[in-house]
Amino acid sequence: MMRSHSLRHLTATTTTISSPSWLPKFRSSSSSALASLSFAQNPQENQQQQQKQQTQQKLYCDSSNDDKKSDSNRASSYFPKRGQELELVCESLAYKGKGVCKVADTGFVVLCDRVLPGEKFIGRVTRKKGSYAEVTKLKTLSPHWDSVDAPCGYASYCGGCKTQNLSYEAQLRAKEGQVRDLVVHVGKFSDKDPEFAGIMKPIVPCDIQFHYRNKMEFSFGPKRWFPKESLPKRGDHIENYALGLHAPGFFDKVLNIDKCLLQSEPANLVLAAVQDYWRDPQLGLSPYDVHSHSGFLKHLMLRTGSDVKTGLPELMVNFVTSSYKPELLKPLVEKISSVPEVVSIMNNVNTSVGNTSVGEEEYTLYGKSNITETLRGLTFQISANSFFQTNTHQAEVLYKLIEDCAGLRGDGSEIVLDLFCGTGTIGLTLARWVKHVYGYEVVPQAISDACRNAKLNNISNATFVQGDLNKIGGDFGNAFPKPDIVISDPNRPGMHMKLIKFLLKLKAPRIVYVSCNPATCARDLDYLCHGVGDQNIKGCYKLKSLQPVDMFPHTPHIECVCLLELS
Repeated sequence: MMRSHSLRHLTATTTTISSPSWLPKFRSSSSSALASLSFAQNPQENQQQQQKQQTQQKLYCDSSNDDKKSDSNRASSYFPKRGQELELVCESLAYKGKGVCKVADTGFVVLCDRVLPGEKFIGRVTRKKGSYAEVTKLKTLSPHWDSVDAPCGYASYCGGCKTQNLSYEAQLRAKEGQVRDLVVHVGKFSDKDPEFAGIMKPIVPCDIQFHYRNKMEFSFGPKRWFPKESLPKRGDHIENYALGLHAPGFFDKVLNIDKCLLQSEPANLVLAAVQDYWRDPQLGLSPYDVHSHSGFLKHLMLRTGSDVKTGLPELMVNFVTSSYKPELLKPLVEKISSVPEVVSIMNNVNTSVGNTSVGEEEYTLYGKSNITETLRGLTFQISANSFFQTNTHQAEVLYKLIEDCAGLRGDGSEIVLDLFCGTGTIGLTLARWVKHVYGYEVVPQAISDACRNAKLNNISNATFVQGDLNKIGGDFGNAFPKPDIVISDPNRPGMHMKLIKFLLKLKAPRIVYVSCNPATCARDLDYLCHGVGDQNIKGCYKLKSLQPVDMFPHTPHIECVCLLELS
């Protein structure tokens, strides 16, 4: 394995995006409900960056420029008071799913969670942020457009599936529109350009809209959260212990969940079995309390894979506990191991007071220590804490798009640089067509998984290196031959300016940028194609295609695959 001596600590460089002139200036805010971006910089720079990016999201309407200017003037002279109730109509969805509304006759923008386009409602102002405000919906006056009945009884409360009651076709339109707006207004690509229609591709839908997640994490808690309409009455017996998902906005309250429509049916069988049994006083099991730091059970993680030989589902159950006491878990292990699909029961022990599900120690309580999954003809071993694409079915579609964008010659002569490679899934699927793949990733366990997966698939032309791509040194490019294709799949904050500069200096013929955050993706595309004026950095790439992909129906998340070619 190659050494990562060229990955060193560096001081983060502040980067900015200039705001479109027609957007109202935000006076002050430490974070943006519109952008919700998190940058890999120091806290002060992070705050400055977010403030500059607050105006970059979807606050667009179909009025003329004069109307926009008039709205801006009226909005600047109007500001609702906290607690004030307003009658509003949701005009559109901003990135991350908040409804964009305007106060009548003022143009003043307010954001509201859990409202959908066309919905008329009463909202109460809860927070003022610069020149916009946030409201909480009190009641709906008339329903939204494209309304459907949400099949999940928890959809209105849990926060996981905010748009289940919006038709899937309307969800796709909203997501595609959000990507387009970000590319135009943040990425600074003109939709008036004749080539833009060919660059911006229609969103790829997901054929499976339910039971698509291969991983779900549920939390144990001593304080059950109830919706207002379901609050127990005085004198009712209250079962405070809960196993489910955190209530939106609460780190210490859990909405009890008996079934989740996003995970597989075998996973729901296990969840139901645990729910039926874990509260039995004779078992002596207690949920972890994040305030007192007492209690035993922290999380229940369920992962679904498939048997390589039969193709049938296989399930891993992972109990995250505050200490190692296998005798306490034994009755639960005996009960859930009777589910035919369960092939692995693990125990991650996390003694820290934090709420993470990654343990300091890991024990196998039943069966094997990993499950398997196939992707693009390769077999991958998945451990309790290893990263793997959460929607296996749609990952096939996503990786085929990446392969197509890479435009490999297939003669085994090309070098691929795989940045943010994770467990190596993208690089390994390309390895069969190229001379060598060099993958970089900050998480040591992911690198170990990547090396193991390469060996499992008899791939010898892939090298994986552990190192932080936010802290690359000036000699980073000396660690590998000049690549023909760069694959970059960063996490939500996108790429650090150091890495942007490196890529502009490297000048690889093609870059395939895979993004889970279209806001930071648009920003990075702007840098790579148009440069950074205030740092005297010139762009040298041309955006050839941008393909949105819906990986997670009923959620606000969007994936994008972008092809850039050296201009």
